[in-house]
Amino acid sequence: MSDMEQTIRELCQKASMASRALANASGEKRNELISEIANGLEAASGKLAAANQKDLQAAEQNGLSAAMIDRLALNEQRITKMIQGARDVVDLTDPVGEVTREWELYNGIEMKKVRVPIGVIGIIYESRPNVTVDAGVLCLKTGNVPVLRGGKEAFESNCALIEVMQQAAVKVGLPAEVISFIPTTDREAIPAMCRMDQYIDLMIPRGGHGLIQTVVEHARMPVIKHFHGVCHVYVHADADLEMARNVVVNSKCQRPGVCNALETLLVDQKIAHQFLPEMIAALKERGVEVRGDAAASEAAGETLPEPEGWDVEYLDLILGLRVVEGMADAIKHMEQYGSHHTETIITKNKEIADEFLARVDSAAVFWNASTRFSDGGQFGFGAEIGISTDKIHARGPMGLEELTIYKYVGRGNGQTRI
Repeated sequence: MSDMEQTIRELCQKASMASRALANASGEKRNELISEIANGLEAASGKLAAANQKDLQAAEQNGLSAAMIDRLALNEQRITKMIQGARDVVDLTDPVGEVTREWELYNGIEMKKVRVPIGVIGIIYESRPNVTVDAGVLCLKTGNVPVLRGGKEAFESNCALIEVMQQAAVKVGLPAEVISFIPTTDREAIPAMCRMDQYIDLMIPRGGHGLIQTVVEHARMPVIKHFHGVCHVYVHADADLEMARNVVVNSKCQRPGVCNALETLLVDQKIAHQFLPEMIAALKERGVEVRGDAAASEAAGETLPEPEGWDVEYLDLILGLRVVEGMADAIKHMEQYGSHHTETIITKNKEIADEFLARVDSAAVFWNASTRFSDGGQFGFGAEIGISTDKIHARGPMGLEELTIYKYVGRGNGQTRI
């Protein structure tokens, strides 16, 4: 075993021990911890900004894209939002201990199905340092101990954030290890974490294909994938075209470097010639490079560059554009190239919309609304742990309930089985 793997093993072992203390802590104590984290972040905002500046300077020197640098930045507004997000979690209903079902057996034993923490959750993510706080406080709220491994681009920022959060834990009388951070940028740390099934109960990778594939191949514990978001907007023949332009621009441009941003626009051939020239002009005004197929170029009246691939998540001001023959063709495209994240239809036809919402197999589907609403905060969940593209108990934006499992509790008076 390498020195690095031994370090990770010891860290995970301490996290597992700390999880017992956190699981036995009251909801009030966990809220006290999160409040103290928010206070600590506020007091250390200058230190956090300075650490983030080191990451930003390194990112620029290493030639990261503007979109990646935007994901990395912790400006004053984002730090304030991060702190408020933590405080908002305090006010959310604690699902731990909730009885989701109760009944009596034929022999008089009283049964209950009760929400409980999962335990220790390993979370691997890229770029955005605010995930450190968002994921951390959601885990702590639900009695789970997070073991975090952020991207190398945000290493200085994440170290500063973890220091504040661990100090808050000690201040309220809990072990510092109720939140832990893997202190290395070595890529071998990821498969090493995946071998810690003795201590880590669940892995949640958030990032690109390479990261997800590495975790799935090496993990010895269950994995909930927060995969890339190849999100679509389909503009139906009966769409309100002004509405469609507004939704498309918002879906692509409001924040292009996130997983619920639009990556491929599908336009019905019946309205393509009418819709696309103004749509493309509106996108170009906002700096978007539109890449399309031959039919899209013909309808737009200009030669568009070809897409890199229909399954590409650009996370940038780049948009794929395809003209489709109708809704069936649009859905076929989504099934073939999408990531089952978020899809939207723009139409005035309720019957068509209802069919689309029923047929499309993605974690979130919308009618006449931006893909950017596929978000835990927008759903009213508070800060989210991420957006799951798996088909298990956690699908779509993961809030507090998705961070719990359950156990059965039976109360008897001496019953024995015959």
